Amino acid sequence: MSNFILAIDLIGTFVFAVSGVLAGVEKKFDLFGVLILAFVTAVGGGTLRDVLIGSTPVAWMNNEIYFYLILAALPFCYFFKSKIIYLRHSFFLFDTLGIALFTILGLQKTLALGLSPLIAVLMGVVSACFGGIIRDVLSNEIPLIFRKEVYAFACLLGALSFLGASYVLPVNIAMIVSISVVIIIRVLAIQRGWELPFNPLS
Repeated sequence: MSNFILAIDLIGTFVFAVSGVLAGVEKKFDLFGVLILAFVTAVGGGTLRDVLIGSTPVAWMNNEIYFYLILAALPFCYFFKSKIIYLRHSFFLFDTLGIALFTILGLQKTLALGLSPLIAVLMGVVSACFGGIIRDVLSNEIPLIFRKEVYAFACLLGALSFLGASYVLPVNIAMIVSISVVIIIRVLAIQRGWELPFNPLS
């Protein structure tokens, strides 16, 4: 794994852990519950991705720094509690950054194993979304991916943008483009009220 991809993985792990801590605090979980929520949010999607593509042991089992980053999310939220509370959309910000980073990480890791671009795109979405799904289920929320809100669709467009950009740009720049696409789509969707249509079968 290149240093750039490793950096994306570590940053994504931390910001997803923070979003898990914020969700646990909002639901008034105890310390252990908050830790569990931070852990599954941070590594749940990556674990499922690695199992599906046969990359085992999964990433967090090969490097203890993942545990330290998840644990660091607790004092980070504690010491910066006032600033995080002041940011009304802090949960949205951390979650959006997390899915953007994990989309490109899952996509790139799958491509590196020689799997097809289609499977790589799917694994990018899995990496980005399934930690949040587990987090929401454990905290008794309907997962964002199952609502009209633009969530998995933003990851899908971000993954596709990487495939296109990588033909004309250096890989690291294409990654930045992809991450930016996910973030911009999510932010615009919230600001402008973009939603996916209702289920036509309902």
